[in-house]
Amino acid sequence: MRHSLKTGFSFGLTSAIITTLGLMVGLHSGTHSRLAVIGGVLTIAIADAFSDAMGIHIAEESENRHSEVEVWESTIATFMSKFVFAITFLLPVLLLDLTVAIAVSVIWGLLLLGILSVHIAGSQNAPLWRVLGEHLMVAILIIVITHYTGDWIASTFG
Repeated sequence: MRHSLKTGFSFGLTSAIITTLGLMVGLHSGTHSRLAVIGGVLTIAIADAFSDAMGIHIAEESENRHSEVEVWESTIATFMSKFVFAITFLLPVLLLDLTVAIAVSVIWGLLLLGILSVHIAGSQNAPLWRVLGEHLMVAILIIVITHYTGDWIASTFG
């Protein structure tokens, strides 16, 4: 896979997982509202996908090492992977009880992140346990923090 596509895909996928799960878990613990979670996921899929794509675009341009085609490949790959993977988190919310949907989404997100981490470890000849552990630990920490932030928001402002 071309470097520009790999950059956009890996950034978009990681951002889709971390941002969407953090938002979903926080909104669920703060509101217990299916509408809020659906609205949050759609907002992430659209606004944050464009934002991340623009961020990658500017970051790649600022390095002054990539052709215009490579910059646009990274930009489009970031947008598409962020949008598509963020949208996949809607399916459980639409089909299942909200609490179950959040749990299924967390499992789905950690599974996707695990698959990406295994691929990264293999391509770098790095210890799998280190790469997988680091990535999953950060994701779980974010999920826990956003859960308790949602609880705090509900108890303080609810």
